[in-house]
Amino acid sequence: MTDGCDMIANLQNLPEIQTADSIKIKRAFVGEKDAVLAFVERCFGPGWKGEVEHAMMQELPKCFIATENGKLIGFACYDATAKGFFGPIGIDPEKRGGNVGKALLVRTLNAMREYGYAYAIIGWVKDAEMFYRKTVGAEFIKGGEPENSVYSNLISM
Repeated sequence: MTDGCDMIANLQNLPEIQTADSIKIKRAFVGEKDAVLAFVERCFGPGWKGEVEHAMMQELPKCFIATENGKLIGFACYDATAKGFFGPIGIDPEKRGGNVGKALLVRTLNAMREYGYAYAIIGWVKDAEMFYRKTVGAEFIKGGEPENSVYSNLISM
């Protein structure tokens, strides 16, 4: 899947993920919006900034953040791209490999389940296919290529 494809994850039997004691996962507070958006833009460029801002500005923010000793090291959102969609997700490149991404993914998917979703769409997955498969048993959706998904309406940048 070189161009990416949407995946689907069942939210009924999510795993528990442990992280180091110094890492905390919490729902983002709207007062943290500027810091979170600056982190997103610095580490991942401007492409996801609008989606993260949308998730942050909902009545109950649909963005979770990971901190280590009070410093922001990652984020994950849902209902940002479209209803029922997980993502975007991003971990500081220097902090990858310590279960932070897995913990953010599972915490966010649990919130989606609590909100009433039975499944989550994980949009436009490229290189992270095995991460989603191994962590939550996600599978590609037949016909879920970007040109057949919510992404078909994106303007060229």
